[in-house]
Amino acid sequence: MQTVNSLGMLRTALAQLRVGNATIALVPTMGALHEGHLTLVRRARAEADHVVASIFVNPKQFGPNEDLDAYPRQLAADAAMLEAEGVALLWAPTVDAMYPDGFATSVSVAGVSEGLCGAARPGHFDGVATVVLKLFNQVAPDMAFFGEKDFQQLAVIRVMARDLDLTRPHVDAIIGVPTVREADGLAMSSRNRYLSPEQRAAAAALPRAMRAAAAAITGGTGVTEALGALEAELLAAGFASIDYATLADAASLAPLEALGPAPARLLVAARIGGTRLIDNLAVSG
Repeated sequence: MQTVNSLGMLRTALAQLRVGNATIALVPTMGALHEGHLTLVRRARAEADHVVASIFVNPKQFGPNEDLDAYPRQLAADAAMLEAEGVALLWAPTVDAMYPDGFATSVSVAGVSEGLCGAARPGHFDGVATVVLKLFNQVAPDMAFFGEKDFQQLAVIRVMARDLDLTRPHVDAIIGVPTVREADGLAMSSRNRYLSPEQRAAAAALPRAMRAAAAAITGGTGVTEALGALEAELLAAGFASIDYATLADAASLAPLEALGPAPARLLVAARIGGTRLIDNLAVSG
């Protein structure tokens, strides 16, 4: 595996990979890799000739009171994991390479970015869209893989790719991969490492309460009642607060008061200790 950190090196390495019209899959990450990221890599390897992974802790998607400085950085260990999974190229730009002096552009995706985490983290999805668009322009992948755990992020990227003609017509090149979970159901996340042992044990209430709420809604319980029970269970388990617990249309993320014919998603963000956890589940009638 080759590791590059400048655009010139990246372009040279990509030209070598594309010999013979080989296909390239992109797996964007912020590092601190775990089994969830490696699952994306394996899926990408199954679909493309070469996998390019990126590691970049993007300052533009962190708010002023968020954990940018504390976010775990372990480039050497991450690179070893990616190489073991058969990644061909690691793109690990510096902040200066990604955002040189005078950088003045921001990408904003209306609608899907405005509620849920977008309401709690103003500007977050502008930062996500901006860096992902840059990665697409830099790597020009045939396809890109994202985890469904960050479901709103995936929705934002899909709308941006559609609106800005980043993918070929009729080709779903933005591929969502199901959430990878721990044995007790907690979604794998780099932020799980912030949890104390007691908090980590209590955090298992999140997927448990979500499964119960999804089953209740599917069984005919009112959405408001089911979500109220979910929030009560989380607070009783030791969560400090719930940012949101919503049933939404899976494409537009518009809130739903009841299940309909279109796919729906249950989305939750809750805080335990100083850590904010997010998760989501498909809900069908």
